[in-house]
Amino acid sequence: MNLVVMCVGNREGGDDAVGPYIADQFKERKVDFEVIDCGIAPENFTSVVKRLKPSILIIIDAVEMGIDPGDIRIIPKEKIGVMHVSTHGIPLSILIEYFNRFVKKVVLLGIQPKNMSGFMSDIVKDSADRLTELIIENRLGIIDEL
Repeated sequence: MNLVVMCVGNREGGDDAVGPYIADQFKERKVDFEVIDCGIAPENFTSVVKRLKPSILIIIDAVEMGIDPGDIRIIPKEKIGVMHVSTHGIPLSILIEYFNRFVKKVVLLGIQPKNMSGFMSDIVKDSADRLTELIIENRLGIIDEL
C-alpha cells in the first residue's frame, strides 16, 4: 500500500494555509508516506502523483461547509462540487475525477476555516494538529478500508 497526502492552500490566506501547515507537520515528523505541499496549484502535481502510483490519495484543504470553524470532515464524492473549496486554478472536483482514473481511493479531507485572511486561527491550527495525528496513527480508518 502506497499513501500520498496532498496538502493544498495559500500560506498567506489565513485558514487557507491549513494544507501547507499540515505538510510542514508531516515533514517535521518524518512520516513513512509521501507528502506534497501543493500550495494553491494542486493541478501542477498531477504528474508527481501519477509517478508515485499511490493506492490511496488524501487531499487536505480548507473547505467552506457551513459548520463550526476547525471541524474536520471527509467530503463525500457527491458533495465535492457543491461545497466551496478554497482558491485554486481548477476545481478540486475535476482534479479528483482525474486522479480516480489511476488511484484506487481518493479522499478529500476538509477543515472548516474561520477566516481566509491574516493569520491562521488557533482553532484551525489545533484541528490541523489533531488531523495530523489521526492520519499518522491511521485512526480515520481510511487506510484500513483497502
